Amino acid sequence: MANILLAEDDQSMRDFLTLALTKAGHNVTARENGIAALQELEHNQDYDLLLTDIVMPGMDGIELSQMATTACPSMKVMFITGFAAVAMGSKNVNNGDTKVLSKPFHLKELVGQVNNLLDAA
Repeated sequence: MANILLAEDDQSMRDFLTLALTKAGHNVTARENGIAALQELEHNQDYDLLLTDIVMPGMDGIELSQMATTACPSMKVMFITGFAAVAMGSKNVNNGDTKVLSKPFHLKELVGQVNNLLDAA
């Protein structure tokens, strides 16, 4: 079981992901955007994984991940997006503790990828 911070601006997707990960045995704290997720980290840094959409208003997932991993260096990051190739551009997010999962995906795939990332040394 892991503590997961989820940043997703789409309410239905946020609820869907929270339910799937909770059913898989994880504790999920869901926030509606990058700014709210970063504020959560200011109060609680006990997260094993940041699961974030890349394209969000205010603060995108890449900026969030950079700030979050500065505050919590051991936290792993998984991006979920339908716009991975466009959003990633030339920004570097490959550090061994990062994964990108492109939409659409099956919930089993999401849970499997989350568990694989968390289990990686």
